[in-house]
Amino acid sequence: MTAERTDVTTPDSDADHGAKTGFAFGISIVAAALIFVASLVAIFQGISAVAKDDLFVLGNEYVYKFDLTTWGWIHIVIGVVGVLVAGGLAVGADWARVAAVVIASVSIIAQFLWLPYYPLWAILIIALDLIVIWAVATWKPAEEY
Repeated sequence: MTAERTDVTTPDSDADHGAKTGFAFGISIVAAALIFVASLVAIFQGISAVAKDDLFVLGNEYVYKFDLTTWGWIHIVIGVVGVLVAGGLAVGADWARVAAVVIASVSIIAQFLWLPYYPLWAILIIALDLIVIWAVATWKPAEEY
């Protein structure tokens, strides 16, 4: 005997589905906004480094030391890619979910290596990137409900 699946919708199941869809949409917008802000900050951080601003203090020698201009261009590239990914997340593109996790992970690595130059800011951006990864990883598009 096989069980037949019936797709009976009730007001409670419709409301539950609508709430889940709305929550998923909200998470995607929050993730897009967070990655956009983190990427915009990375662009400004990179511009400041390329311009050899007095904001950054060069201290001890580190194993992973790059020229400040090189760090600036790394941050600019990560920032520009992040802004594009944020746009993809905002419109619900499937590729943007994976790209958001990848770009946030790359940003975490870059910020870790950037710690000697501007430690408090790097820690803040690492925390933002972790929130982005969490938000994108826990978000389920509407068709998965």
